[in-house]
Amino acid sequence: MSRIDANRLDRHAYGDSLIHRLDPRAKVLATLVFILTVVSFDKYAVAPLLPFLFFPVVTAALGSVPLGLILRRFAVTLPFILLVGIFNPLLDRAAMIQVAGLQISGGWVSFTSILLRGLLCVMAGIVLIATTRLPMIAEALGGLRFPKALVVQLLLLYRYLFVLMDEAGRMRRARALRAGTRKISLRDAAGMLSSLLLRTVDRSEAVWHAMLARGFAGEIRSPNRLHWHLADTLFLALVAAACTTLRVHPIADRVGEWVLNL
Repeated sequence: MSRIDANRLDRHAYGDSLIHRLDPRAKVLATLVFILTVVSFDKYAVAPLLPFLFFPVVTAALGSVPLGLILRRFAVTLPFILLVGIFNPLLDRAAMIQVAGLQISGGWVSFTSILLRGLLCVMAGIVLIATTRLPMIAEALGGLRFPKALVVQLLLLYRYLFVLMDEAGRMRRARALRAGTRKISLRDAAGMLSSLLLRTVDRSEAVWHAMLARGFAGEIRSPNRLHWHLADTLFLALVAAACTTLRVHPIADRVGEWVLNL
């Protein structure tokens, strides 16, 4: 993630909209329900997943999250999603469907399904981060009885991620001043990564000792207080009902059958 996009996400989370004002516990639970429902489909599901675009698209619109920001963040995760399903077309070559006289194997169908699931889950996660401050997400996870260690690590990651990005940026600028326009080699990249690792270890030890000196006992206390309102109940119930309905009664399949029977 670039520093610019990270700052944009962080600043956008402090905005004011209908989605921003919801309790973070409701948004976290709704996102979890959505993701669990999406991944519960069988590996060849493609059309039944399309209606699930309603959740990230509608919440992004209500939260005024720019579509370009979501797509750029998805592009970062795309190589990892491709790596998960890239071998499916090679391992599953049996013809499954026919489109315009072209036989399509089950491997390509499952590969498409993986891409679509990745898009839906990443979009939902980005919208959650873009409409909820990360400390509030951590507070919501703590309120939902998630492991305390996970919550503390999330808060520490948020607090020091930008420090690490600044350090990497300074190293990159220093290298550019010394090397000019010469392309970075694999050896140079390995040296920069090792130097960044050493600096990160040194900084983490200094931060740890500073936290101990201030009485850190394994928990970061937050002054924020969460308040659950009727709107939060309605939002969570609406998302859960929509996800359950689309899971039990795939609308895309019903529409396809209706079109074929015309």
